[in-house]
Amino acid sequence: MDLEYIHAVILGVVQGIAEFLPVSSSGHLVIADALLKEYAGTSTPEESATMGIALHFGTLISILVVYRDDLIKLLSNFRLMFLIVCATIPVGIVGVFFKDDVDAAFDSPILAGAALLVTAAFLMAGRALKKSDDDLSTMTRKTATVIGIFQAIAIVPGISRSGSTIAAGMACGINREQATRFSFLIAIPAIGGAAVMELKDFVIGEETFHGSPWPLVLGTVVSFVVGVFALRWLIKMVVADKLHLFAIYCVIAGTATVLWQLSLR
Repeated sequence: MDLEYIHAVILGVVQGIAEFLPVSSSGHLVIADALLKEYAGTSTPEESATMGIALHFGTLISILVVYRDDLIKLLSNFRLMFLIVCATIPVGIVGVFFKDDVDAAFDSPILAGAALLVTAAFLMAGRALKKSDDDLSTMTRKTATVIGIFQAIAIVPGISRSGSTIAAGMACGINREQATRFSFLIAIPAIGGAAVMELKDFVIGEETFHGSPWPLVLGTVVSFVVGVFALRWLIKMVVADKLHLFAIYCVIAGTATVLWQLSLR
């Protein structure tokens, strides 16, 4: 198998796992891509950008599959749709006005490593501040906006989108399972919007791609399949109150990445 296909499989697995588990898919993709370029020389910036779109598309389909029943019910729940819009506005603002700054952050593995430590802090804080067990029927616009702000913060690679939003929901009084459900409902417009923003650059010619499309297809399929299993496992872990285990992992991975990057300087 060519190195570009191995690269696609590795990044597909990383994306499928890290997009849903509260360990930051973007941070892990930055770190994994840096490792592959440092020790295998298998990617270029253009290939990485295009692969990122493909991988996010695969995990977006995973959410649609796992939460298909909720999405069908959502069509008649206008209140919940309004709350999803409220939670999506902050990340939309950041994505539109700070896209160049965010893109620059994806070139910094040491930033991704440091941000993993922030993710660990969010996870532990959300668990510690949990004060009640409300469901989405009692969620207010203010709570949805707060969760949305944490989703916007998670645009920084290394800060987990799912971890930040689930922790924020728990800190605001939403029970673990419902906070997880809301986290992934608001992920649909967030991930979809991010993919559209990236695709726009290719449509208007700011980005080009000259490689084979088959590694992209492979990466999409792998991220989708792995994503379905990872999302279902996360739901079980959340119900069992095991989020702190991911915080421990983030501390280890973040510290190791920072030390690795410092050793190269």
